[in-house]
Amino acid sequence: MIGVARSVASLARGQSRGPTRRVTAALAFASLLAASLPAAAQTPLKFTLDWVFQGPTSPFLVALDKGYYKAEGLDVTMDPGQGSAGAVQRVATGAYDIGFADVNSLIEYNAKNAGKEILCVFMAYDFPPFGVHALKKSGIAKPADLAGKKLGAPVFDASFRLFPAFAKKVGLDAASVQHVNLTPQLREQSLVQGTVDFISGHYFSSILDLKARGVKAEDVVSFNYSDYKMDVYGNGIIVSPALAARPEAVTAFLRATARAWKEVAANPSLGIAATKKRDPLIDEKLEAERLDMSLRMNVLTPFVKENGMGDVDPARFARSVKDVAEAFGLPAAPEPDKVFSSKFLPPKAERMVAP
Repeated sequence: MIGVARSVASLARGQSRGPTRRVTAALAFASLLAASLPAAAQTPLKFTLDWVFQGPTSPFLVALDKGYYKAEGLDVTMDPGQGSAGAVQRVATGAYDIGFADVNSLIEYNAKNAGKEILCVFMAYDFPPFGVHALKKSGIAKPADLAGKKLGAPVFDASFRLFPAFAKKVGLDAASVQHVNLTPQLREQSLVQGTVDFISGHYFSSILDLKARGVKAEDVVSFNYSDYKMDVYGNGIIVSPALAARPEAVTAFLRATARAWKEVAANPSLGIAATKKRDPLIDEKLEAERLDMSLRMNVLTPFVKENGMGDVDPARFARSVKDVAEAFGLPAAPEPDKVFSSKFLPPKAERMVAP
């Protein structure tokens, strides 16, 4: 659309050598076209997050608020989610065109839905944030201590769904752990109250949500899955099959998102301001800390600094797909190219972050 408007404007300038009337008419036509076509050319996209509006996902809000999606010809609406598995289902059913979800939930879905696969087209969390967390006063000091204990978690929580894989890695019988299904709002509070012994959740979510409830970081025992040879990936941007058939729209969304993520990495306050605009009740200091943790631990990894945001290491990704399929007890692992594709990514130069 923008290219069309520029071409018409150039034509008008070229005609300026002719009669004044022709110039005036051409310029008027160019102005009218430039003013009317962008709105008509806007492609509507429904986007779902995996969770509520928080610091780590603020780049999406920055891209929306600063008009980056609009400049790419996209009319984006954005909604919070209730877990990665739910985000995958939203996109799979066509209720949403695009989403932000844990790629491991996507692996499971694709393995069970051959021919209807959902693609991840941009890996945001190169380093996974998954884990389980307990309070030191519970006496839990090592993974073996989790046996016979109560695990509080929403059924759709990515860390909960990967718990069997973690248990296998550490030699723990997952069946010995009793699951207590909790809403996200009750998860950390239940741990503080002692109605469960440990919880699952993204590190930057659970640790800071416990902190907000008066728990000091040194009083929390965390078992991050990545510390136990679970070399899996985290969250990425996923697209419906219908949207994947429109690669220009997908790349436009990714280009706008990468632009905003780079800006937030350079100036996190932009992300916090955008999050507070959407949810005035957030704790700005807490969300700033959460954003900082996600950037340092999950996003701005050595691989990303060398290769840019969005892509994966093919060999590592292939291993992770097999590991996750085995952990979930799937009959077969989907082919890696049925889960992730780099073909929609904008050029590497547009995805590079500051070293």
